[in-house]
Amino acid sequence: MANLNVEFMGLKLRNPIIVGACTLSATVEGARELERAGAGAIVYKSLFEEQIQMERAQLDDELDLYTERNAEMTSLFPTLEHAGPTAHILKLIDVKKNVSIPVIASLNCIYDVTWFDYAKQLEDAGVDALELNFYSMPTSMEKTATEIEEEKVKIVKTLKKRLKIPFSIKLSPYYTNTMNFVNRLDEAGASAFVLFNRLFQPEIDIQTEKHVTNFNLSNQGDFKLGIRYVGLLHKKISANLCGTNGIYTFEDVVQMLLCGADVVQMVSALYKNTPDYIAQVLSELENWMDEKGYKSIEEFRGKLSDSELKTSDIYYRAQYLDYILHPEEIINKNLMR
Repeated sequence: MANLNVEFMGLKLRNPIIVGACTLSATVEGARELERAGAGAIVYKSLFEEQIQMERAQLDDELDLYTERNAEMTSLFPTLEHAGPTAHILKLIDVKKNVSIPVIASLNCIYDVTWFDYAKQLEDAGVDALELNFYSMPTSMEKTATEIEEEKVKIVKTLKKRLKIPFSIKLSPYYTNTMNFVNRLDEAGASAFVLFNRLFQPEIDIQTEKHVTNFNLSNQGDFKLGIRYVGLLHKKISANLCGTNGIYTFEDVVQMLLCGADVVQMVSALYKNTPDYIAQVLSELENWMDEKGYKSIEEFRGKLSDSELKTSDIYYRAQYLDYILHPEEIINKNLMR
C-alpha cells in the first residue's frame, strides 16, 4: 500500500492534504471531524487585525454613548479595554489541545508591530506553525512595488529572528515579479509558500446599486496559476511549497504534487462535500499511486517541475501557443472528456 507521509515546514504529516483556514476548524468538534476524516493538518481560521481594530472601535463607541450625561458623571461605565486577540487565541488553544494532527495558526495584519506582537502570542499559544497572509492592495499611485515588497521582506527577517516555530507565507499572485519576490522572502527566512491566496473582489448588486459581499467558493481548476509557479520554484528555493485555491479532486492533488508541491490545501471542496470527502480523495490518491507503482509521494513529487523537464519550455510560455499550433487536436481532445 502506498505511503502518503510527507514533511512540511519540518512537520511530519500523515498525508499531503491540509485543511486551509476556514470556519470548519473553528470549533473543537469541527477540528476533530477534520482529523477523523483524514486531514494531515489544519490551518485554524485567520486572525485579522482589521477585525480586532473594528471591534475595539465599536466597544469605544458603545461605552461613550452615555458619557457626560450630567454634571455629576463623566462616564456610566468603568474604564474598559478590548481584549484584542485573546478570545481568538483561547479558542485556538482549545482546538490544539483536542487534536493530534498539527495545527497551524493563520494571521493577517496591517502594521509591522502587530505582525510581531500577534505572531509571538500565537507561538506562545502552542501552535505548530504560522501562516502569514501577505496581501497588499495598492491604493496610492506614489508607492512603488519595491517599497511594498521591501516592507514584507523586513517583516519576514524580523519574525525569523523572534520566532522559534516555522512560518509560511500565503501570497497573492499580484506582484511585479512573483519569482523574485518569493526568492527574496525565501532568503529572508520563510519556511514555506502557499500559492496562491484567493482574494475576495468587489461585487455590485445592480438592483439595489450597492456593493455586496458574497460567500464565493473557489472553482475547480483555479489552482492552475499555482501549478505554473510551483513548477518553476521546485528545487530553486529552500522553502517548502503548498498549492491551493480550487483543489477539489485527487487528480488536482496529483497535479500539484507532480509539479513540485509538498502539500496542498483544501477548503471549498469540503464546504461542498462535507469534511468526510477528505477520506475519499486520500483513498483515490492511494489507488492511483498503487496503479502507477509508487510506494511514496517522494517518488513522483516534482517529476513534472521545470527543474526536472530539462528540455521543456512549458512553464515559460503562454499556453495559447499550443492552440495556435494544434487547434483541432486540442479542441477535439477536450470535447471528448
